Amino acid sequence: MEGIDFLDGGFGTMVQAAGLPPGKDPTDWNVENPDAVASVHRAYAESGSRIVLANTFGANRLKYHGPYDLKELVASAISIARRGAASAKVALDIGPTGRLLKPAGDLDFDDAYEAFAEMVRFGAEAGADLVFVETMGDTRELKAAVLAAKLNSNLPVYATVALDESGKLLTGASVECVATLLESLGVDAYGFNCGLGPDRMLPFVERLAKVSTRPIIVKPNAGMPKIVDGKTVFTVGPEEFAKTVAKLVDAGASIVGGCCGTTPAHIAAVRDSLSGASAARLPAPVPRTVVSSGTGVVELRPHAGLVIGERINPTGKKLLKEAYLRGDTAYVLREAVKQIDAGAEVLDVNCGVPGIDEAATLERTVETVQSVAACPIQVDTADPVALERALRRVNGKPLVNSVNGKRESMDAVFPIVKKYGGAIVGLCLDESGIPATADGRIAIARRILDEGAKYGFAKSDFVFDALTLAVSADPQAAVVTLETVRRLTEELGVNTVLGVSNVSFGLPNRPVLNNAMYALAKRNGLSSAIANPTLIRDVIDQAAEDVLLARDRNCEKWIALNAAAQPAAPVASAKGAEGGAQALGAAIRRGLRDDAAAAAKAMLAAGAGAMEVIEKGIVPALELVGDAFEKGTAFLPQLLMAADAAGDAFAVVRRDGMKAADGASRVSGRRPIVIATVKGDIHDIGKNIVRALLENYGFDVIDLGRDVAPEAIVERAKACGAGMVGLSALMTTTVGAMAETIRQLKAAGVDAKTFVGGAVVTQDYADSIGADFYAKDAMQSVRIAERVLGA
Repeated sequence: MEGIDFLDGGFGTMVQAAGLPPGKDPTDWNVENPDAVASVHRAYAESGSRIVLANTFGANRLKYHGPYDLKELVASAISIARRGAASAKVALDIGPTGRLLKPAGDLDFDDAYEAFAEMVRFGAEAGADLVFVETMGDTRELKAAVLAAKLNSNLPVYATVALDESGKLLTGASVECVATLLESLGVDAYGFNCGLGPDRMLPFVERLAKVSTRPIIVKPNAGMPKIVDGKTVFTVGPEEFAKTVAKLVDAGASIVGGCCGTTPAHIAAVRDSLSGASAARLPAPVPRTVVSSGTGVVELRPHAGLVIGERINPTGKKLLKEAYLRGDTAYVLREAVKQIDAGAEVLDVNCGVPGIDEAATLERTVETVQSVAACPIQVDTADPVALERALRRVNGKPLVNSVNGKRESMDAVFPIVKKYGGAIVGLCLDESGIPATADGRIAIARRILDEGAKYGFAKSDFVFDALTLAVSADPQAAVVTLETVRRLTEELGVNTVLGVSNVSFGLPNRPVLNNAMYALAKRNGLSSAIANPTLIRDVIDQAAEDVLLARDRNCEKWIALNAAAQPAAPVASAKGAEGGAQALGAAIRRGLRDDAAAAAKAMLAAGAGAMEVIEKGIVPALELVGDAFEKGTAFLPQLLMAADAAGDAFAVVRRDGMKAADGASRVSGRRPIVIATVKGDIHDIGKNIVRALLENYGFDVIDLGRDVAPEAIVERAKACGAGMVGLSALMTTTVGAMAETIRQLKAAGVDAKTFVGGAVVTQDYADSIGADFYAKDAMQSVRIAERVLGA
């Protein structure tokens, strides 16, 4: 079994069998029943597990609300695991908080980080051998947990995420997106756990193996739960499980175990099936320069010339400077959206305006821009303090603009990027300024590469800026830049970037010159350009080429041809109610909350009635986003931000547009929907998402919260005359409470349709417990409500 390591299997499955009462937090057993916990670890060690996860999955201050001290619980859990599995390494197990991070949720990044950091300190002090971050569904929370592990201990860090059947996280990240983030953060191994059985995991392991440079972890479920004779069971037995896990190893996994429904028998079967096997020897992934957001990945490649939008950089932009000074986030977000619509694949974010707190502004702007932009960003600042605060908050792996050949620059920037991850823009300048020759610029690039290597950065971690100077001041400026781009590409084998608009400074008809510079640079290998995406084009005008290649002395011909050039007149926008509805719909689809509220107010002021605003502006926009979500072209953050924007527009309509004749509420004639996370389960991300969408589709929702007893749900549903009851459960240990709640609802004669959902819930399970509907995601909950209660 060369190169293969064995993890343990499901913990909840085992403690339930050992008598853990339904709804009881397993963490408490570290104090109340340590022998039972130790026996679980011992059984896994005897089955072949060489790494066992301590009983600390939910032992953080945001999730644990029991009677015991967290430090005591964590220390006890590590000690128990050590006693029970003396031959195995013991991992501090870190699970999710059960809450969604801002801006899509209500949990601040720093609060999540501090909760995880406290756990890590407790675990390291107690003698854990490694940190195992697992079952993450949000890349922001994943980053917070990994950073907490790396910055508060010297322990190895493993990390796994929970995928849905499409290969996405809850918040929309793809396999490649997760890989890009975790590779950048420098975890020791990573992969997948929970959510899927081993057969469904196979295609995603194959994808991960193509990009991962680290050992790949798999901890699949033993299938998905079903009700058999009134009990929750998993249907994939040890032998079938082991056969499929062997296929995962052939695909590239080398650290294997099990999650929900698996037992020591499953792990023993896996160990036996892999006896004499070795880890797969797959081709090493080709080094790539990639950046990511929370939902996607962008690769920089020579000659691609992808556009990095420059419009959120205040240099030369009076209106943007003023927006930053007055804290006008809405203006900044509009600029972000315009650039994405125009084709920008990355957005440059720069807040360098005199008179503001750049660090605080950049930190805030990065987070808000990423609330509406699915593309990666480039963090652009010369201030190390601002850089660190912004990189900490970035969702994904950003471009970092920039480092240069000055010793002080490299000493300041490299440690920060190493800590938080990123691809680095290297400027070909140093203490002596910008070299006049390509030789001088190439020499600086080599020096930056050599120094970066000392921090562990490879060539693929860099994107070099050959630097563009004005041809009006130096006729050879573009020639030297183009030669430098070519040599960076061919000699050094690195990707490149240019701020192309500098070349036309001081000359008329600048866009045509900029386009020609962009096109010529692409032909010489340019990977990316910082430019205005609404203007930049791959077009070479002959006269412009003559200027750039120093064939037009002093730019005389160009000036004569273009001195009278005038910018094109702007296209008139739609007016009246139709234009107002378009503006409102666009704001909602993009999640621009301030703009949505303003557009709704403008429609009302122009004479539109409340129902016209709702029916022509708000609802169609929500429908478009909802359809995109169901088709997989939009993801949860976009869905939630659109819902928030719609909520702000609804608030304006309720306040300013709904008079007595219209009714006091947008909800009229429909019975309410009661929702709850079932008894014993404190995870309410999914439930909160369902509530937000239902409310913004006009339904009256009564949210009973989390860990709600069946009796309380029945009582409230009867009292309010509920038309529907929605139940959520994440853990295998609590799905039984879902079945009990439905049984009590029926026994009490509650005339309401039930719908259920959650990570471990399936259509088969919903059918087996008598639920009327299964909602695989939040948007389907809306569709069910529309069917039952009316759209």
